[in-house]
Amino acid sequence: MLISLAIRNVVLIEALDLEFGAGLSVLTGETGAGKSILLDSLGLALGARADSGLVRNGEAQASVVATFEPPAAATRVALLLADNGIEIEPGEPLLIRRLVKADGGSRAFVNDQPCSAALLRDLSGSLVEIHGQHDDRGLLIPRGHRALLDSYGRCEAGAVASAHAGWRTAAKALAEAHAAVDNAARDRDYLTHAVEELRKFAPEPGEEATLAEERATMQKGARLTDDLSAVGDCLTGSDGGLAQLRQAARRLDRIASEEPLLAAVLEALDRAVVEAGEAEDRLAEAVEALSFDPARLDMIETRLFDLRGLARKHQVQPDDLAALRDEMDAKLAAIEGGEAHIAALEKDVAGKAAAYRAAAQALSGERQMAAGRLDAAVAAELAPLKLDAARFRTVVAQLDEGQWSPQGMDQVEFEISTNPGAPFAPLAKIASGGELSRFILALKVALAERGGADTLIFDEIDRGVGGAVADAIGERLSRLAQSNQILVVTHSPQVAARGAGHLLIAKSSDGTVTRTGVHALDDAERREEIARMLSGAEITAEARAQAERLLERV
Repeated sequence: MLISLAIRNVVLIEALDLEFGAGLSVLTGETGAGKSILLDSLGLALGARADSGLVRNGEAQASVVATFEPPAAATRVALLLADNGIEIEPGEPLLIRRLVKADGGSRAFVNDQPCSAALLRDLSGSLVEIHGQHDDRGLLIPRGHRALLDSYGRCEAGAVASAHAGWRTAAKALAEAHAAVDNAARDRDYLTHAVEELRKFAPEPGEEATLAEERATMQKGARLTDDLSAVGDCLTGSDGGLAQLRQAARRLDRIASEEPLLAAVLEALDRAVVEAGEAEDRLAEAVEALSFDPARLDMIETRLFDLRGLARKHQVQPDDLAALRDEMDAKLAAIEGGEAHIAALEKDVAGKAAAYRAAAQALSGERQMAAGRLDAAVAAELAPLKLDAARFRTVVAQLDEGQWSPQGMDQVEFEISTNPGAPFAPLAKIASGGELSRFILALKVALAERGGADTLIFDEIDRGVGGAVADAIGERLSRLAQSNQILVVTHSPQVAARGAGHLLIAKSSDGTVTRTGVHALDDAERREEIARMLSGAEITAEARAQAERLLERV
């Protein structure tokens, strides 16, 4: 709900602070007093185009601040703000501020956080609906009619949305399967040759490292063979060091008992024999480990060369060749089993498409019934609004399959015929602004329970009518005000008398400067204003009495 509106330096308004309450508030004033300026100011705060012509003459900039009640959690307003990074504390009012500079620049803020005018326009649809002589939003936009009808008829599209998602997912899987089979089929010969080559070669993960390590070891052995052989001869030959040590130890053992000094020598010699024996064993192990087999080395080098060449050919690492073989094999299997797989997917798509059609047709039936109830409800409102010759209908038509959506297969549009025998036409094609406004009012009354914006503004929808018709308009506005905040700019005393609050818009001049001001009327002032609306410039006693009767009646 709109709580207040603060306007600074907009055209004839120097400084104006307005507060609004719940229910029906009326704004009256003589023609040219500046009522349109108020609506232009509010429109500016709601994202309308920033026109430098709105800036009061001689001022650098104009500003408008619209304050709304705190948005409830999880509402469209709260979600829009969150999606755009605008933070509002729970219970904090929503302040929308718009600045327009005399040079044409503009800035927008939500609770002092910068935002775009586009965001304001997105927010406005959930905050305020403005209906007037030249309204081009809200009920006049056919793309919103389906949602209005669904809300009115409580037509739930959840099952349709779920069925549509399942259908789209299945169709996507089928398309991907077709594409995969088509792509693989084009490469059948290549895949067959490549898989056969890889199967025959039989690469294994880690094989490159194993082969490279074995080759390096054998190459090292080839380099060390001669040296190891010479070392072995030194140790183990008939004249080798180990044989000489053993012979010396035997001789010393025979004479060591005769001379105690030789015992220590024998012990050292025995240790040398043991150490030399261990060296002989380690040398044998090394020779075995570094054994050089030219045929084996040649085989290893050939395998390693072919392995790396195959990896380069397929542009993968050698360790990935086995996985590549399995991948190619799977593609070949997909070609061979593709028809069966695609047949299963096609059956799944057909089933899910049928489920969607069934759910969408059921929803369409609900919409048809809701359309009939809405047509009857609107028809009941037309005669009192002096539209008794007009006819209203809600057209529910099936869209082409390519336009089916999670909301179903229907296109919904409100149409009217204003005269007997005249063809039906879209609501937006009505020529008469007064008729259009009254049609919108009739629709609003019929759709009163649908939700939407909490604040509705009607701009001179009573223009050109009076008496019983004006009274019927006032009664319907009052009825709407039971569930919405209603602001109406009116020239009709019958409508003005229905207001819970009354604001008078007046223009004043000191001879050099002209200003527009707004004054909240008390009971006596309100009676006087309604009397003026009844009688004109000269307020008569009869007009005051009639004003009193209008106020007492409501």
